[in-house]
Order: sequence, then C-alpha cells, then structure tokens
Amino acid sequence: MPLTRDIYERMTPSMQKMTLFGKVVIVTGGARGLGNHMARACVEAGAKALIIFDANQELGDESAAELHRLTGNTIPVEFFKVDVRDGGAIEDAVKAVVDKYGAPDVLINSAGIADSNIPAETYDHVMFRRLIDINLTGSFLMSQTVGKAMMAAGKPGSIVLVASMSGSIVNYPQEQSCYNASKAGVIQFGKSLGAEWAKYNIRVNCISPGYMDTALNNVPALDAQKVIWKSLTPQNRLGAVDDLNGLAIYLGSDASGFMTGTQVIIDGGYTCY
Repeated sequence: MPLTRDIYERMTPSMQKMTLFGKVVIVTGGARGLGNHMARACVEAGAKALIIFDANQELGDESAAELHRLTGNTIPVEFFKVDVRDGGAIEDAVKAVVDKYGAPDVLINSAGIADSNIPAETYDHVMFRRLIDINLTGSFLMSQTVGKAMMAAGKPGSIVLVASMSGSIVNYPQEQSCYNASKAGVIQFGKSLGAEWAKYNIRVNCISPGYMDTALNNVPALDAQKVIWKSLTPQNRLGAVDDLNGLAIYLGSDASGFMTGTQVIIDGGYTCY
C-alpha cells in the first residue's frame, strides 16, 4: 500500500526526507523487470503520481493497471507508449504529464537493453547503433526533456540514470565490449550533467547494478556463466529484482540532496575483486 499523508505526518523529519511523498515520478522501462519493481517502490514511498514510459503497449497497460489496483486506486498511475529513441514521442508524453500533474520531480531512467556474448569483431553495425540509441541516446533525450520541464517550472528535481557496473569494469567471461561502452557513456553523461545542472538544483546520479536475477538472465544458455558470476561476487548471489528499490528511492528523495554526478555501484561486492 502507498504511503499515506497520515503516516507521513507521523514520521520523523529524517524519515520524511527518505520518501517520495508528494512527488511526480516518471519511470522509463517501467512495464517489466527492474524498472517495474522500482516503479512499485515509488508508489510505496508516497509518489503523488507514477508515470510509466515503455515501448511495449500491452505490458505497459497491464503494469499500470496492476499498480493502480495495488494502490487501492488512490494514486494516479499512467502509462505512455514511448520509445526512448524517439525525441518527439518523449516531448509529447512529458508535456502531457506536465499538463496533467505538473512538472516531474523525479525521473528514473531504467529503459535499456543488453547484448552479451558477442565478440567485437563480429558485432553487427546495426545492432551497435540500436544499443547506443537505447542505452545512451535514450538517457540523453529523456534527461534533456524532463530537465527542461523542471527548469521551466523553477523546481528542484532528481534524475536517476540506470547504468551498470559494466561501465566501470570489464565483465568475465562473456564478451560484451559494446554494451560496456554504452554504459560507460551513461555514467560519464550523468557525471557531466550533474555538474552542469547543479545551478538549476537538478541532481543527476547513476545506479550501476551488478548481475541481477532478472528474466533476461534466467535462461539455460547463461547457467554456466552464472556459476562464474556468483563465484566472483563476495555475497555469492545475483541481485534480487527488488535490490535496487531502496537506492532508487534514496536518490530520488530529498535525503540525497547533497549528491549529484555520482555513480553508486550496487553489485554484491563484485567490483571489490
């Protein structure tokens, strides 16, 4: 159930800052997977309105309807069919959000794809452009459009980009140089934007997950690699689908008000080795 005003007002000031109470939140890639779990957490944390952007119409409609039911139909949950590569679609959807709910307070950009186990020398050029367009260009287009809406409203905001530990390290044993490059770009973009937009009181930070136990990784072809991934992770497990939720809420909330241009790696200790 969502955080109610009655409960919020009985919280201590420090705990109030760690919520999203009264905030308008957009989550891209929110129709499934990690993005969907972060969207659920935003509702639990008191978001005033939760808006899902996703390229999948059917899953988006289903996810929004389910989330709305889970709130007891007390919080607006809306879905917009948006491909993060399409600047025009993003602008139209963000304008509709602003007109209906006001400027967004929080953007969690979780939309992305992962190509793995493809040697660089055989990686298809079209696949590479698609990967960069979704992971990096999508991060730029979403941040730019939402950022401009925040600036126009003269309100502070938080942008959370979902990157990857693969933007800082080289994964083993799989070959995925192109994916790694796309996520390294997201991290550097987030750092640069955090510095550039601090004057507008817009914070930009990155979540960099390690290996997560999502449907994308739950395929027999990866079973042997998952044994290796776990063996190289101090906690000896993959991340659960809700392991990013607390960090996403923290970075979106006022509790992280002195954080910008930061990458937070959440990987069970993988990058310690």
